[in-house]
Amino acid sequence: MTVEVVPAARDWRDLVRDAADLALLGIVVVLASVPVLTAAGAVGTASAAVHDWTTTGSWPSARRTLSRFGRSLLPGAAVTAVTGVIVALLAADLLALAGGRVPGGTPALLVTAAVTVALTGYAALVVVEVGRTGGLGWWAAARTAARTCPARPGTWAAMSGLTLLVAFLAALVHPVAVPILLGYAVAALHAVARHRRVAA
Repeated sequence: MTVEVVPAARDWRDLVRDAADLALLGIVVVLASVPVLTAAGAVGTASAAVHDWTTTGSWPSARRTLSRFGRSLLPGAAVTAVTGVIVALLAADLLALAGGRVPGGTPALLVTAAVTVALTGYAALVVVEVGRTGGLGWWAAARTAARTCPARPGTWAAMSGLTLLVAFLAALVHPVAVPILLGYAVAALHAVARHRRVAA
């Protein structure tokens, strides 16, 4: 005979604790990203921590998190550099189209904006996938996300919409609150990916 363990009911204190943990996570990610080349390592480590929290109900230890961050620095530096180049090219393209310095006008601007949004959704999927592998394996995560996008376009669209919402909120809140928003954004990415996987 098996005995079913019923989890203890959560109350408002648990919600406040979770909110504080996610806010602290965002602040730590921003601080760890100050040298710039460590940004991908910090985001990957945060994604791994959120994955642990959502699957086991507890955060990884500080020692494990620091170990993950240390191991992710070198591969993360390459990811940060590639991402930086892509972002710079897209930003320059959007600014040139919006300013009328290149031909194409509004249609080209709309197409470029749509491509940018789709790429942010893809990048969000990569962040979730790398979190599932302990913050490592960026290139494998990129390949998995590339297969997920055409196989589950609803998930891709949901991730793209979420990244747009986060960007909109980041523009509205005080700059001091943006790091806090980052922690919630990583958690939201995992929640949307998990929900879409269950729905599928």
